[in-house]
This record gives sequence, C-alpha cells and structure tokens, in this order.
Amino acid sequence: MKQRTLAMSGFERYGKKTRRALFLEEMEQVVPWGKLCCLIEQWFNLSDPAVEEALYDSGVMGCFVGIDLGNEPVPDETTVCKFRHLLEEHRLGGQMLEAVNLHLQSRGVRITTGTIVDATIIHAPTSTKNREQKRDPEMHQTKKGNQWYFGMKAHVGVDSKPS
Repeated sequence: MKQRTLAMSGFERYGKKTRRALFLEEMEQVVPWGKLCCLIEQWFNLSDPAVEEALYDSGVMGCFVGIDLGNEPVPDETTVCKFRHLLEEHRLGGQMLEAVNLHLQSRGVRITTGTIVDATIIHAPTSTKNREQKRDPEMHQTKKGNQWYFGMKAHVGVDSKPS
C-alpha cells in the first residue's frame, strides 16, 4: 500500500496543522491499513450528509480518505448511506475495531474506557488577618470564565465505566 500524505491540495498559501490533521497523521502511522482495506468505519460520528460535506469542506479529511477533488468527486450522501448499511449488514464495524485494537496492543498501546474529569476551585480567604499575617502560599488567583477567584484548582478524574 502506498504511503499517503495528509497535506493540503497545493493551492493554499497559508495554513496550520490542525488537531484533526495531527490525529489523522497519527492514525495513518499506527493503523494497519493493509489489513483493513475491506473494512471501513466512520470515526467522526458524522451523519451521511455531514460525511459528504466534510469531505468537500476539509482538505485534510479528503486527503485522508484518498479523494483528490481535482480528479474525482466525493461520494454523495446516498452512496455513503448505502455503504454504511452494507457495513452494518455484515457487522464489519466491530471486526474493524477489534483488528485495530489488536494491532495497537501488539505495539504496546492499551485502549481503555475514558475518564471523566471535573475541575473545581477550592476557595481560600484572601485576607492576611491571621496568626502568620500572610496568605497560604499554595493558594493563588485563578480565572474561571470572566470571574477571578482566590484558592486552588482541583481536578478530579473518575473512570467513566466501572472496571
């Protein structure tokens, strides 16, 4: 399988590498595409019309799926829908996910459930009217939205699913 590059189409003069482009480049390197040629899945939770629109709108996504708009059109939403139904009918999505996970595990990458993170502020008095005549050195000012607070940020992580 030939190596693809996830670059712009060539007409752009300015740009920056987006998080989506970085993610797709990483997937290009770690996913065993040769083993998955006949097993395809949508990764971005897009509706069928949104897939068509994203492939026209995003040069990075079009390049990732191998579509060159200078040579071929994007599949329309009906074609995408029929293809998705074909994958569902043959239960290929699960097979693809299993193949990708096994490949990643063989490279030492462990896929787990997500973590829910809550960030909160533990308030502290700003006053220096105490025995030491100073503020707590571990506390500081922080901004949340447009409001300033004095205290400490606390980030609490909890597994999204029990193990």
